[in-house]
Amino acid sequence: MALDTNHPVNLLGFAKPPSETRVVVAMSGGVDSSVVAAYLADQGFDVVGVTLQLYDHGAALAKKGACCAGIDIHDARRVAEERGFPHYVLDYENIFKDAVIDEFADSYLAGATPVPCIRCNERVKFKDLLETAKDLEADCMATGHYIQRKMGEHGPELHSAEDANRDQSYFLFSTTPEQLNFLRFPLGHLPSKDATREMAAQYGLAVADKPDSQDICFVPDGNYASVIEKLRPGAAEPGDIVHHDGRVLGKHEGVIHYTIGQRRGLGIGGLSEPLYVVRLDVDKKHVVVGPKELLATRKIPVREINWLGDQPFTSQKEWHLKVKVRSTRPPREAIIRPLSETTAEVELLTPEEGVSPGQACVFYANEDSRIFGGGWIWRGY
Repeated sequence: MALDTNHPVNLLGFAKPPSETRVVVAMSGGVDSSVVAAYLADQGFDVVGVTLQLYDHGAALAKKGACCAGIDIHDARRVAEERGFPHYVLDYENIFKDAVIDEFADSYLAGATPVPCIRCNERVKFKDLLETAKDLEADCMATGHYIQRKMGEHGPELHSAEDANRDQSYFLFSTTPEQLNFLRFPLGHLPSKDATREMAAQYGLAVADKPDSQDICFVPDGNYASVIEKLRPGAAEPGDIVHHDGRVLGKHEGVIHYTIGQRRGLGIGGLSEPLYVVRLDVDKKHVVVGPKELLATRKIPVREINWLGDQPFTSQKEWHLKVKVRSTRPPREAIIRPLSETTAEVELLTPEEGVSPGQACVFYANEDSRIFGGGWIWRGY
């Protein structure tokens, strides 16, 4: 499909008519991606809907609102039929298990707190699905993520969503410059989720009032430990709850039932001070507890960094940016010191509590909405 240099640039950034611009829309069956597909079809683009079947866990299929399950495939297909564009369902179960679920289980067993949604975007949706879109001769791929792609002096940049409450930048930090060239995020500029639902109602979509998915798609009830036990039988081995000064305070039924920063449900009441989980020692099967001040972290080792700056990551000894160490927390001022192209030490100007290996550390501009990538928090050894 050759570019018509005399034609004005369309809203997806191509100098040709929408009807000659093919866009693959990743459709989860939810309201966001359904609105993207309906909107682009309404604008005259050559839309192809693709839904990934990522897992089939029996009970999960009946969970209303769980992503990528049977009902969601049905909902995505129905939108495509009503709006008149082709729709395909791709079986990615094996890829998803190998690239996402297995690592989730292993990192959880290693005492980390993983974020599988990031790995899914990185290793499945923006890798294999993106390649499938290219195989379908698409010009680009659109998703329902709340994030913005803006053209900068050096090419496309990643920016936070207009609506801070819906912003998904934390989950998309590993998007590479090459992927960003091919991706489009039509919802990122909307003021609120209500605006998305209003568009869904305007297009007459049955999913207009469909609830948002709250949980990880393969953990539809939020019970991580039960999923780990199914994936790794025998993983929940009992051990000791140990005070950071060495005292044994009680017993636990498996390290996988605890997270860093946890206070409730420790089963060690009657103590004079409130105690929090400050460390998980998987090798010794110890849940280490201590006072709240032990949760405060200033220096964080980060690896597997995806850098989205205009200059090479190692071109400066220090980058003064903001970082977010959990999806639910606001960005905080930090100094990022590169150790290599993919590793760094991040120093928080104000210590954070509950920094946990397995979470992402995402880099944000100090003055505007730009995202400079990020990496994975690890123990540093």
